[in-house]
Amino acid sequence: MKYEWRKQDKKIYLPKATPEIIELEPMKYITISGKGNPNAPLFSELVTALYATSYAIKMMPKKGVTPEGYYDYTVFPLEGFWSLEAGSIGLDKDQLIYKIMIRQPDFMTSELLEIARESIAKKVPAEHREQLKFEEITEGLNLQMLHLGSYDDEPATFAKMEAFCAENNLERLSKNHKEIYLSDASKVAPEKLKTTLRFQIKYK
Repeated sequence: MKYEWRKQDKKIYLPKATPEIIELEPMKYITISGKGNPNAPLFSELVTALYATSYAIKMMPKKGVTPEGYYDYTVFPLEGFWSLEAGSIGLDKDQLIYKIMIRQPDFMTSELLEIARESIAKKVPAEHREQLKFEEITEGLNLQMLHLGSYDDEPATFAKMEAFCAENNLERLSKNHKEIYLSDASKVAPEKLKTTLRFQIKYK
């Protein structure tokens, strides 16, 4: 049976439009890091590198390479950790620091990343291919919520999440946060975009 994250991993990726607590186990990712305004060309180039690599891994059996433990699956959504450079005042997009990523299936290994890196050589510049990393990330205890609308309107959703923390004896660990992109911003109107927002918490 094909593994589909929208069905098997609803709890992780498709929260309700109200704050909810989630404990996240270790998961495998391909990541790439950068800084600056996400509306700049560099960000799109790094996203392209991630998707090209992820689809190369998914399609390996059709290229004559079947990884041990392989199973068919739907490529996972784009995700990203976001923070600001030290000393930044307000939300200056040029000062953003990000690590964007796409989750990988359980059979993923660093060796498979090397094979994929070679297979995307004609699609992705060498400088971006070299930046790709295979990582296992444990996010732990988090608060998450579905945000509906423009990315610029996210502060209102974060305010609701922080109010939930204040009411439930929880503490947000930092201003850093994660975003999971459930919509294609090139095809969906800003007011209809769906994004899962998440940040780490602890009990006071």
